[in-house]
Amino acid sequence: MALAPEGMKSLTVDLDGPVHYVDFGGSGRPIVLVHGLGGSHLNWLPVGRRLAEHGRVLAMDLAGHGRTLSLARTAHVAANRRLLGRFLEAVARAPAILMGNSMGGYLSMAEAAAEPDRVASLVLVAPAVPNTKVHSWHPVVLALFAGYALPGVGGALMRWRYRRGPEKLVRDTLRLCCVDASRVAPEAVRAHVELARERMTRGRLGRDFLVAQRSLMAELIRPRRFYEMVARIRVPALIVQGGRDRLVRVAAARVLAASRPDWRFEMLEGVGHVPQLEAPERFLAAVEPWLSARERSRDPAASSDRGGARRGDNVG
Repeated sequence: MALAPEGMKSLTVDLDGPVHYVDFGGSGRPIVLVHGLGGSHLNWLPVGRRLAEHGRVLAMDLAGHGRTLSLARTAHVAANRRLLGRFLEAVARAPAILMGNSMGGYLSMAEAAAEPDRVASLVLVAPAVPNTKVHSWHPVVLALFAGYALPGVGGALMRWRYRRGPEKLVRDTLRLCCVDASRVAPEAVRAHVELARERMTRGRLGRDFLVAQRSLMAELIRPRRFYEMVARIRVPALIVQGGRDRLVRVAAARVLAASRPDWRFEMLEGVGHVPQLEAPERFLAAVEPWLSARERSRDPAASSDRGGARRGDNVG
């Protein structure tokens, strides 16, 4: 698959400071891609152009991530949820399909619950969800996130990671997020390394990451509040989950799916936390038929797909 990064338009919009995003092209219904913790618009590089066959595809960088500096803003998840809403209003300008990975999945759900008129449907890619059973955490992830949570330790851990250099930082992250990081296209890896090198010339990187990580964990340790939010969502959704995800465990993802039997659940066996990077063709094979079904449901002459497809339905 050709990544064709030269086909992307790199743009900014002023939302109390510059917000960077890329336009992958396409027309019609806006599809807004929302990356995860520590990620950027580049997390969607292998799939953005294909998704543009289904709508106008925009991938934003949240505050404190990618090329969006936090400046006077904060990388707190509540602030980034509001920033996402403002982006939908200022740039998408129509009810959008929100496609969010990990933290971006959480933010997409939060936005759909808070501002339903701005969201048409959801594609939740390994969305961050509560995992209250400590024994079910992957030990490496548990140790890493516990370190981030501790005052002083979190900052030292981030400084150590950045001292290792941009290439090592990217490859360590991909090894954590993927079952097999060698599956990620070399062009995508190079683009991530170049962005990491660019970001290392700026300040606040570790601080922004820790603010985002700690505020996200604070939301996820309250499962009752989380599932009350999920219950308020009134749009159809597709959940795409990697079967060997270390960060969002399959059991936790299944609890989310069980809470919304009207949403579709797709498991990608042998794949990790970022299927759009690790297995883009399999990711698209799961997502594109669902998007096509949503497009048909907007046509009054087509058969209705109201309420989303049920798990196990053939929506191709």
